[in-house]
Amino acid sequence: MLRGPRACSEGRAEASLPGSGTWGEQEHAAGAPRSRRGRWGVNVGKRRSQRGLTLVELIVAITILAVLTSAAIPIVRIQIVREKERELRRDLWEMRDAIDRYKDAADRGAFQTKLGSEGYPPDLETLVNGVDVQGKKLRFLRRIPVDPMTGKNEWGLRSMQDDPESDSWGGQNVFDVHSKAEGTALDGTKYKEW
Repeated sequence: MLRGPRACSEGRAEASLPGSGTWGEQEHAAGAPRSRRGRWGVNVGKRRSQRGLTLVELIVAITILAVLTSAAIPIVRIQIVREKERELRRDLWEMRDAIDRYKDAADRGAFQTKLGSEGYPPDLETLVNGVDVQGKKLRFLRRIPVDPMTGKNEWGLRSMQDDPESDSWGGQNVFDVHSKAEGTALDGTKYKEW
């Protein structure tokens, strides 16, 4: 049995006549680059980009993605808190605006108010249910909004007669409204002081 580059798979020697030989040898004889073939005729010298990623490259890529993801999570959390704070400010403005419109209408004498109420509504439900003005229902608030910080539609109330620093509501009227959330805002103020 012959060994070497001219041996074929059956163990016989090939003729060295022009035009004979394997396909790769014919290309080489014609001046084309010689391809490297393995034992069973499969190309061994494939380009690296055709083989895919190595394990080290995959580990590096996953590590980079993990670092980027861990950096993005706090930013997303801050965005969520910022959006809740924006919603809280809007809800407080909406309710305070409704209280002011009720007070303006009461001061103009559009409807009767209880003595000692100072023209402010007795509760938030009155703003939603409305009052009768010349046979028509005048509503000041579509609904009592949900506090985005507590997830409930319960709000801290102050009456005109309450101490400004007090957290308890006297129940005479609704002069102001605030959140019952105990947390601190991104700007360092307490939510219940807004």
